[in-house]
Amino acid sequence: MIWLDNRHRVLAFEELFRGTIDGASVHPREVVRAAIRHNAAACIFAHNHPSGVAEPSQSDLRITQRLKDALTLVKVRTPDHVIAGETACSFAERGLLYRLTSRDPIAPSRPGQSQNSEKNVR
Repeated sequence: MIWLDNRHRVLAFEELFRGTIDGASVHPREVVRAAIRHNAAACIFAHNHPSGVAEPSQSDLRITQRLKDALTLVKVRTPDHVIAGETACSFAERGLLYRLTSRDPIAPSRPGQSQNSEKNVR
């Protein structure tokens, strides 16, 4: 996880979970706990695919949705999820974050659309 402040400056990089060759157990409550501990305003998810294929799996899409939903409850944005393999895959660049949370008021706008900025007072 890459924890960011409200101007998207890096606060910390933290490995929360470690998996095996074919999977990892990720617990949303631990991610929320870490976000609060870092007083983060945003979080970029990042993980690798040991196979070298950076394409997101259905499991990746599901856990991204679960984590975004959990972090939304504490007003932490998720600007991206990056998967590293032989190349890298950015959910934001592919528009996957928008499709996952088009019902979410803090989801990023689609490329080419204007984005209304909201100021959060903490």
